[in-house]
Amino acid sequence: MATLSLTQFLTLDGVVQAPGGPDEDRSDGFEHGGWSVPYGDEDFGRFMDEVFARPTAFLLGRRTYDIFAGHWPKRTDPEDPVAAKLNGLPKYVASSTLTEADWAGTTLLRGDAAQEVAGLKERLDGEIQVHGSAGLARTLLDHDLIDTLHLLVFPVVLGTGRRLFTDGVRPTAFRPAGTRTTAAGVAIHTYELEGRPSYGSY
Repeated sequence: MATLSLTQFLTLDGVVQAPGGPDEDRSDGFEHGGWSVPYGDEDFGRFMDEVFARPTAFLLGRRTYDIFAGHWPKRTDPEDPVAAKLNGLPKYVASSTLTEADWAGTTLLRGDAAQEVAGLKERLDGEIQVHGSAGLARTLLDHDLIDTLHLLVFPVVLGTGRRLFTDGVRPTAFRPAGTRTTAAGVAIHTYELEGRPSYGSY
């Protein structure tokens, strides 16, 4: 059985929209795209190389798939550890609206996302990785399907934009499994799924 990890970039105020470039995602009038780029130092790159050394498959939402498919197939250097994995490993896209996928190795999951992903975890081995894909990630979190969270918190506040943790998300407890800070100030927190939160009083 496979495990499922989520790697998510977010600002101090929780925004996850368009970290990679100004035109990555301008939906809802978002004008702050590319906010993660100034912090991409060697420490950041080292962590991402570690992440991309592990997967056996990728799982993406429709919006992130479109962004990735428009960029990574053009990166053909076999020594690029990110491009080599994204282009070479199986990719699964949870979408009820995408009708075809031209990126080699892509399979569409058109049914109920939670059921499809639960079945995928049963069928596959190793680590399935989700990158970005905030809408899909919220669905997976609500069904306890994400085993590991890598939250990369960037030292910037934007005030607007889509967020990963929105009102109504299922209460869930995670246990800390690692933390580090890059020289540029990105705080990288890793958490493992624990279950339901416990409560108390002082």
